[in-house]
Amino acid sequence: MYNYELQKSADQLIKGIFGVKPGETVVMTIDTLSSEKVVEAIASSVFAAGAKPMVIKTATPRGVGKAADPDLPIKALTGALMGADVWLELNTQWLLYSTPFETVEREHKEIRYMNLVEFNEDLLVRTIGQFDTNVMQPFMKAFSQKNREAKEMRVANEAGTDVSFEIDPGHLLSCDCGESHVPGIHMLPGQINVVPRFGSINGTIVFDGTLTPPFGRVVTEPVKLTIENSVITKIEGGQDARDFEDWLRSFESEDMFKLAHIAYGFNPGARLTGNIVEDERVWGSTEWGIGYVSPYDAPPAGQDAPSHCDGICLKSSVWLDGVQIMDKGEIVDPELKALSPL
Repeated sequence: MYNYELQKSADQLIKGIFGVKPGETVVMTIDTLSSEKVVEAIASSVFAAGAKPMVIKTATPRGVGKAADPDLPIKALTGALMGADVWLELNTQWLLYSTPFETVEREHKEIRYMNLVEFNEDLLVRTIGQFDTNVMQPFMKAFSQKNREAKEMRVANEAGTDVSFEIDPGHLLSCDCGESHVPGIHMLPGQINVVPRFGSINGTIVFDGTLTPPFGRVVTEPVKLTIENSVITKIEGGQDARDFEDWLRSFESEDMFKLAHIAYGFNPGARLTGNIVEDERVWGSTEWGIGYVSPYDAPPAGQDAPSHCDGICLKSSVWLDGVQIMDKGEIVDPELKALSPL
């Protein structure tokens, strides 16, 4: 399945998006549930580019972020990653925000990293092989610039989301549009990420898409969060809402009830599948992260928490400084609409 398309997509990732050069070392971290076909295709592309592929396979952690630490060979893994030019995370349980990630992020300023958790053949083809970054870049960069110039943002959707916050110019606003040839923390193309001013988020967020962890699937009933000063003060809904609250409380940390970041989804090939990396990029959705924020995203200290999760609000409407730029997932700003490929 997808033999020809898969190799083309791997080549696009390695040569087109990362610009891997001869002699560079590309480390792929995987666990026992990772797709071997995806790993082999990417490793072949690395070798064909004259670079050096290295695959590090570990047992699948029982948690994500720092919750993965107890199951990781932290010292050995960190040492290997410190010698890499490129780190592709192909784990099923993400190492993003884990101790090895934090150390590498802090001490290895030249590394180029991308989170591609739970990637299978179909996902690689749809979200990378069929994603024309050259067409998308002008639109995504213009959209990002409008966010950088704004002071306040409001987000709503038909499920009941209506939340507002201040934009902090000191926090990272990242535009992942396929330019991973420069050092830094990169994500799958098709996302714009905003870290609001801590303590400024107020209103209601309703997840009507997926929620990962703990579910990794579409919620059976919308999960409604009441937010006061960036903290979840109430969780309402059906059984999923109750299970989600139990999961947050299982960490025995109030920090797991803090809002972390919001992101726009703009990958034309992304579908709502339960893979959070793909779900976050469904066109016209917004995604809210909860819990940990790295110092890279919100210098100097970030926001500490034992773990991190993400929920999806579908067909979002967005206002920047009171001016609407999206309506139910559709671009309505004239400048952005003219640049949009859809």
